[in-house]
This record gives sequence, C-alpha cells and structure tokens, in this order.
Amino acid sequence: MSITAQLRDSVRLPGGGVLVNGFALESRANGSHRALLRNGHGLEVHDLDEVFSGERAPSAVFALPWPGWDRGVDSVSPDGTFAVFSGQRAVRAVGTDGQTLWEYRHACWGPELDHPHSGDEQEVCRGSEHGSCRVSDDGRLVWAHVVAGSAEEDWQERWVVLDARDGRELARLPLDSAAEGSHHLSHPDGVHMGLCIGMGQDGILLHWARRDGEELTGWDLNKGMDRILMDVHAAHPGFLTVEHYGGDLRLHALDGTVLAEAVPESADDEERDDAWGYDCGFVDAATVIASLTDADEDLTRHWLLDARTLEIRGEVTYPAGAVDSWIRPLGDGTWLTYDAPGEKLNRWARAAD
Repeated sequence: MSITAQLRDSVRLPGGGVLVNGFALESRANGSHRALLRNGHGLEVHDLDEVFSGERAPSAVFALPWPGWDRGVDSVSPDGTFAVFSGQRAVRAVGTDGQTLWEYRHACWGPELDHPHSGDEQEVCRGSEHGSCRVSDDGRLVWAHVVAGSAEEDWQERWVVLDARDGRELARLPLDSAAEGSHHLSHPDGVHMGLCIGMGQDGILLHWARRDGEELTGWDLNKGMDRILMDVHAAHPGFLTVEHYGGDLRLHALDGTVLAEAVPESADDEERDDAWGYDCGFVDAATVIASLTDADEDLTRHWLLDARTLEIRGEVTYPAGAVDSWIRPLGDGTWLTYDAPGEKLNRWARAAD
C-alpha cells in the first residue's frame, strides 16, 4: 500500500541536517521542539515553529564553553534561560550572558588513562569518546553521563543527577559501560529518564531511571539486548527501539517487556540484507515512521507502521519522487527530512485521503 505525503513547510536552514541525523532537536513534554545549532562559538536556539514561519533570528545564543570541543550532547532549559554543556572534563551550565552558572567536574573522557593535562581548560584531549546531558522537563534537574576516576582500578562511568540551580550532585548510579557516546531521552510522563550508551562494536546499553524524592531508582535492560533507544510518546507508557544492526523494531513497556515487533520481510532471505534505519519514531499516537534500506536496490524508503502492533501500513510516497534523507518524527502528526544539496528542512504530514 502506498501512502502519500504532503509537504507542510519548507525552509532553507544551513546546517539543519543535524536535526534529522543527530541530537540537535530537543523536544519537550509540552509539545515544543527546538533546534540547538552550533554556529561559530555559540549554540543558537531556534523554536521550530518560528523557523518554519520565517523567523531567522535565534531566540537565544549561548557561548560555547569549550569552542574546540565538538562532542557531547547538550541541553537547554525549558524556559530558555540557561544551557548545559557536556564537556570532556566537566558539565557546565551557562547563562544567556555567557557567564558560567556552575560547573560539575569529572574525569577526562580521553581514552588514555592518567594522561596529563596542561591546566588549560580549553585543552581538548585525544579521542572522540563523550557523554551527554539533559535538563528535565520541569527545569529542576540535570541528568548527565560522566566518567569518574583516573587509574584503571577506579575508572568508572556514572549516571548522575544534578540540581539545575547550582550543579550539586543529588544522586548517582554506577554504570558498567565503556562508551563511545551517549544520549538521553526524557519520557513525557515527567518522571522517567532514558539513557542510551553506544560502545561501538561492543554493543549498546540501555538504562531507565526515576527519582522519587531523594531516592534514585534505575534499571538496565541489557540482558540479551543490544538496542538503540529511539523515541517515546505521551500516549505510550513505554518506548521504541531498533536493534543495533537494524534487524528489527520493537515497542517496549518501561520494564523492557516487548509489546510488538517489526522485522524486515527479507529477514529469512540469506541473499538479502535489508535493515531498519536509525531514524524511527512516533509520527503521532497511532503511527510510527521508519526507514528501511533495500539491499538489492541500495535505496532507503520510508514506511508507516501501526504504533501499537508495528504492523506495516504502507510505504510513504513523496510528491516529487523519492526523498533521500534521514527522518525525524515530531509526534504531532508530522515528520522532518533534510535536503542537503538545497539546505532545506522540510516538514511532512500524511495527505488527507
């Protein structure tokens, strides 16, 4: 079955590819979506609806605390008054005036244990390993993936919860990981936070946690799993994942229980290697969108699936032909693609029947 897409909005946005292939789009439980775009020495914050309405000026610009450090996943407070940056040796909160509000120091993400530092806070050590951070939807907490210790015997990755006002550590969980990178995903229920840790060929680790009062409860979902945390939706208590190598999509309850699964139709064909892409998610409460690479044609197509059963509803067809782009669903009935040659960010919806 073919499902026609309708172009809702289109705008030229240089550098906007990171909104569909990266972690520069920050969505909140209230339905807002903001683009966090690095430009020179600043992090520019744009409201997505304002971008599509023609507004070119960012709503806020935060000075990058370490201009030479281009790793880590950063976050901006819901009210837009401060940004939190995940650095190589610290998590730092910065105000709109460029001043440091607080800093939480941690060990270096550099891959060489006990390597020396010059004392210059702008020094960037060898290696691309990094953590991530996320300001909670109520703006009160900062969740951060960091590394502690230096010598081999006490080196450890941690998941910490910080007070967003002053960076004070409120809670921590030890992690059994050796990350190349990570990202956070907050559940719209306002309680649960997800952490996905990529370890390259060593696989993917997936954790969820919640903080009740002073108590932090966490659980990992890594026994027999190797899955990337992709998306959440307010209408679903659980979450959506894709297998590390694209073998299947799964809908889970928060405890990891598999509620539904979608496997490429070619999975039983040893001569083909079709795979789901790393860009699936909820178009709305009833619909999931996902990309599937056809190994025979070396072509990626977009498909709509039922959000509760993951049964395939049909392939998306675009008015001007195939769209060669990653996709980023927004949960409100629309999804984004990016036209790299034209530097255009496009927003789509399913055409009316």
